Amino acid sequence: MKYLIVVPDGAGDDAMDILGGKTPLEVANIPCINELAAKGEIGTCRTVPKGISPGSDSANLSVMGYDPRVYLTGRSSLEAGSIGIDMKDTDISFRVNLITLEPSESGNYDDFLIKDHSAGDITTEEAAELIKCIEEAFADEHIEFYTGTQYRHCMIFSDGDIECEFTPPHDVLDKRAGDYLPKGRDEKLFKDMMRKSYELLKDHPVNVKRMENGEKPANSIWIWGQGTRPKLPDFNEKYGVDGSVISAVDLIKGIGIFAGLEVIEVEGATGNINTNFEGKAQAAIDAYERGKNFVYIHMEGTDECSHQGDLKGKIKCAEYINDRAVKPIIDYLKQTGDRFKVLIVPDHRTPLSIRTHSSDPVSYLIYDSGNEQPYDETRQFNEKSAFAAGNNFEDGYKMTDYFFGK
Repeated sequence: MKYLIVVPDGAGDDAMDILGGKTPLEVANIPCINELAAKGEIGTCRTVPKGISPGSDSANLSVMGYDPRVYLTGRSSLEAGSIGIDMKDTDISFRVNLITLEPSESGNYDDFLIKDHSAGDITTEEAAELIKCIEEAFADEHIEFYTGTQYRHCMIFSDGDIECEFTPPHDVLDKRAGDYLPKGRDEKLFKDMMRKSYELLKDHPVNVKRMENGEKPANSIWIWGQGTRPKLPDFNEKYGVDGSVISAVDLIKGIGIFAGLEVIEVEGATGNINTNFEGKAQAAIDAYERGKNFVYIHMEGTDECSHQGDLKGKIKCAEYINDRAVKPIIDYLKQTGDRFKVLIVPDHRTPLSIRTHSSDPVSYLIYDSGNEQPYDETRQFNEKSAFAAGNNFEDGYKMTDYFFGK
């Protein structure tokens, strides 16, 4: 038996007037995925428990079968593991975004608007130069900075005791920065770094060149997502598989590492709509060929399009996932002649109306080649069809137990 979990990040959405009362998944042309739905089981699941922020950390832990109420220790600690940081139990990690701020007439940082949480999808090479600048300015015996991927980076506060509340920048796009700066006992340390970062980065050669090319500048850091070292039960032992994780996103790689899964790097995997879909599909096929019997393939592009408010891009990305990633893998699995099971589920919704994550239930699809259901074309992979099916997992991690027959 081979297993496949496909996560189109943030693909879930709400019905829209502009789409005639349909959602992006209803409009998208995803024939391979919908064929699996027509021959399988569909329903809804709540990947983010009530009372927990709808982050990709809590949601992907759920999809991987871990109750986030038990195992979530913070987003950035998972990301830290993926880039090789060996955290001590007393360390605190932080996500450091490179973001784009729009200056105000007052010239006061607090009045600037948060325009882009990803600084226009800055490249990792450009970001490395900016993080080096930040490291030189702020690192000391307790603080270290590490370059991650594109706009996503990490700060480690050693032997820390921090009391502060932080806000994800993608939750407050087009909002005044000062209203969402860190708040709490230790806020001054973080506020000072964020405010000073603008002066360091606004005229940096990397940003001068980006603006000359009509690209958004990465003119500030934004600190959030604090966490401590996680402890996850071994995934392979839990479900009796030998598995791999494929993703461009450090968070997902980190969960894989702490869960004891192989993490596969794919050249050209970007975490947006321009990612190497074919390369990810081939990496999954290669993993099966090497003897792996489980692959978790995560694609971020649908989420990034949602954060950018890009409806056409979100629909197109769902179609790319169907045509360029899911179909090649399914075609391969069929020709092996082995029995296989597929779970397709967004980690969370990212409605275009709010351009950030939602805790609302998402659609899931489970297909078992050895137990096909009678073909029903009304069973499709979208919100309306999934809710109509009446199947629901109130605890998302139990869906994964169900998928593996546990």
